[in-house]
Amino acid sequence: MANILQDARAKPEVVLGDFSEPNPLVTFRKEDIVFTYGSKWKQRYFTKIGRDYFVFPAQWDVRNRTWRRYYVREGADWWVVHYPADQMKRPTGPLCDGCHSTNYDVATGSVTEWNVGCEKCHGPGGAHVAQPSPANIVNPGRLDYVRAADVCIQCHSQGRPRSNPIRGRYYDWPVGYQPGRRLSTYWELEKHRLGQETFTHWPEGSAHKNRMQGNDYVTSVMYTRGVKCSHCHDVHGTPYNAETIRPGNALCLQCHGPRSPNGPRGSLEEHTHHPADSPGSRCVECHMPKIARTIADVYVRSHTFRFITPAMTEAYGVPNPCLLCHTDKTNRWAAVQLRKWKNFSPWRVGN
Repeated sequence: MANILQDARAKPEVVLGDFSEPNPLVTFRKEDIVFTYGSKWKQRYFTKIGRDYFVFPAQWDVRNRTWRRYYVREGADWWVVHYPADQMKRPTGPLCDGCHSTNYDVATGSVTEWNVGCEKCHGPGGAHVAQPSPANIVNPGRLDYVRAADVCIQCHSQGRPRSNPIRGRYYDWPVGYQPGRRLSTYWELEKHRLGQETFTHWPEGSAHKNRMQGNDYVTSVMYTRGVKCSHCHDVHGTPYNAETIRPGNALCLQCHGPRSPNGPRGSLEEHTHHPADSPGSRCVECHMPKIARTIADVYVRSHTFRFITPAMTEAYGVPNPCLLCHTDKTNRWAAVQLRKWKNFSPWRVGN
């Protein structure tokens, strides 16, 4: 998080895109890049014009090692109608920088620092630096679960400010929000329409695109039971993917183990109907399937924790985890297999 933006002029090696061969999508030079954004799934490239930054209209697909167009089309994000169609006339200040920087000033376009710095999650730190005390800094771990989650959801969500435009510009991040406050005062999450697939949501309500973990999470039982993002993730860094505090099933089973009232009856294999060491017995494969698109054919995990059944796929078109693994099978096949499970729940499987 502290390195989502990289200074390409100070560190040219951070540019991952291949500029060695001409490509019709790439209308800029490597030397024109001021900032890079991202490195895990995709990388976008910023340049500066006047006081604003702009994203070039080509992005590098890291997983597939190819160039792809970067452009938010008409009818996608809500803000598109308020900005010119030309990608190079869509400034990142109102559309991106509130989440890619710390303390972005809408009046001047200045920031305390680029990237997610300490104050992005802990609030103003001047008094704390002058006289360190738990009383003069926000510790998300001590906030109630709603305000704690808000610290993460301020950027990990799709929505719009409750007050717009601001100084004549339409902003796509929660202007004015500070950690410890209620995010809902400043930011309204994008709504889904049951039965309709949109840019942001699958027809049954799950996130359709990346950076919507918050939209998913607030609909989950985990959220309503007071589980915080920090119970699973440590944003300060861990050795594990997605900065989880434990690897793989060890993370989920600390609360949902066989001996827990929140866990399945019997062994892991009895619950999953797959060998314990197989992908089918990984909790995330069924409860956090990769259905939120980040770029091209690269998807990230859902955060509703709901099991999407074959019947839901038939009704709403949302992908289900059975066929994400068994790609050569059908929903009918998956439904038949689930009915054979001795411990299946008819209401859950939707038969």
